[in-house]
Amino acid sequence: MEDRLKYLFKRYLENTCSQKELDEFFGYIHQAEQDELLSQLIRQVYSDLKINEPNTTYVNEKGRLILNEPEWMAQHETKVKIKKSKFRLAAVSVAAVLMITAGIWWMNRNEGGEKIPSTPFVSLTKKNTNRSESKFILLEDSSRIWLNASSSLEFPDQFDAAKREVFLSGEAYFDIKHADKVPFIIHTGNVSTTVLGTAFNIKAYPGQKNIIISVSRGKVKITRNDGWETTLIKGQQLKLNEEQEEATEKNIPAEKIAAWQQGNIVFDDETIEDIISDMERIYNVTIYISHQTLDGVKISTSFKREIGVEQALQVLCKLTDTELKQKDGEYIIQ
Repeated sequence: MEDRLKYLFKRYLENTCSQKELDEFFGYIHQAEQDELLSQLIRQVYSDLKINEPNTTYVNEKGRLILNEPEWMAQHETKVKIKKSKFRLAAVSVAAVLMITAGIWWMNRNEGGEKIPSTPFVSLTKKNTNRSESKFILLEDSSRIWLNASSSLEFPDQFDAAKREVFLSGEAYFDIKHADKVPFIIHTGNVSTTVLGTAFNIKAYPGQKNIIISVSRGKVKITRNDGWETTLIKGQQLKLNEEQEEATEKNIPAEKIAAWQQGNIVFDDETIEDIISDMERIYNVTIYISHQTLDGVKISTSFKREIGVEQALQVLCKLTDTELKQKDGEYIIQ
């Protein structure tokens, strides 16, 4: 058991775990919360490994793994710069830090004997992915999340008894553990998605025109800060503008929901700007558009990620009657 834990620990810290190893690793970590012997063994394994960066990922005094990533991430937003009638889309890396938020956990009494809430600090763990990277996350309630490239998810070490809340920037597939009367809420800017137990995909990258929510199992409720709301069921997809009233619902084949998990890249009536941003995240490259007439053009296509960025861009060029050029490691559509 000790040797196996050391192996899994090293694989996790190096971000080289297979899906099966991740499931096994997090299974031990979750089990350790109720198994004192396993907690002691995890602490011993951790001590033997002599981790060089204990402030990023560490085991606490209870033998629980604190899954904090190094305080960095790669996020990017689409920017179109006009120069000599050429449009340039650039990715901007954004540094991220561990967020702290206040939560109500206990009650004090005032002079009249009534209970009033107090707000001690609750630590949030933040998991990030870089370009061309994905990551599996197992939450303390056994909900499972797959985080796509250039994304981040913030969540508490322990959920509140009344609700489970997380904060997403980017794209993730959620498989939520059912819990009666304890809703699971995903916050993405001005939009919140609420479920009790279901599976669905949310795509909400900064700079993206629409938030896209697709349901593969169960039912979800989507609300916006201005009071707008709707409900989706299995096989439905919503494209929702975060600020405006614009919203489109439609049925979607099951194989297109979170197709990225199977290595498939699917675009369904998406703008060329959003598609290029996705391609930059997926392949970790820089792509420019110098063809002025492509601004706002929408495309539907799909292909395997494994075909590589050049062949994928050739597909886009055929669909838009443009040409692809490469210069100094960067790609230009003209």
